Amino acid sequence: MSVKPTKAMVLAAGFGLRMRPLTDKMPKPLVPVAGRPLLDHVLDKLDQAGVTEAVVNVHYLPDQIIDHVAGRKRPRVIVSDERDQVLGTGGGVVKALPQLGDAPFYHVNSDTLWIDGVRPNMARLAENFDPARMDIMLLMAPTASSIGYAGRGDYTMLPDGTLRKRRENQVVPFVYAGAAIIAPQIFAGAPQGEFSLTKMFDRANEQDRLYGLRLDGVWMHVGTPDAVQLAEEAFLESVA
Repeated sequence: MSVKPTKAMVLAAGFGLRMRPLTDKMPKPLVPVAGRPLLDHVLDKLDQAGVTEAVVNVHYLPDQIIDHVAGRKRPRVIVSDERDQVLGTGGGVVKALPQLGDAPFYHVNSDTLWIDGVRPNMARLAENFDPARMDIMLLMAPTASSIGYAGRGDYTMLPDGTLRKRRENQVVPFVYAGAAIIAPQIFAGAPQGEFSLTKMFDRANEQDRLYGLRLDGVWMHVGTPDAVQLAEEAFLESVA
């Protein structure tokens, strides 16, 4: 049984410290890549996937993001204002749960960027998410073919899609690409205030309800100013 989420959570509250000086006077989600702000790339993908409402949280230079999304119709944007508090990636979702509802929803980092392969990856996530077997499904990018990423990876993936978290000093073949489908029930009893969303990933992992889907296409890790140029070059190549 697959799902088709109509709501999404977009994380846009970070400081973007590694993206300085681009983020000295601009929040990272508004940094342009290939002619469009990172946030618009994400919202466009959600629109194409059939999402009608997207909750976007804000903290750093929040008014710029609020003004930017004010006229957006598809998806309609609901701002979750965190300017007076730091909630982290997990606490931000907990604050937004009343707007997200009881059904599984898309969860996307505002700075994630990829070029789809034959079929859109957001649609593939929806088709493969089975709420009977899983609480979270992460879009996983192969580290070997990702652009701008030089880390050790995040997970190994079993043939059925079950994920296993990287152990310390281990190198694994997949990195979380910043997009997922999450069942809100996983947040039952979640901490109050600031915490990392990885706590929920770990909780689902311990219960064998954390799954992954291999990204079809090319994922770009846009974490630094240099990575912006690499991403733009990849976009140019994809339309050449």
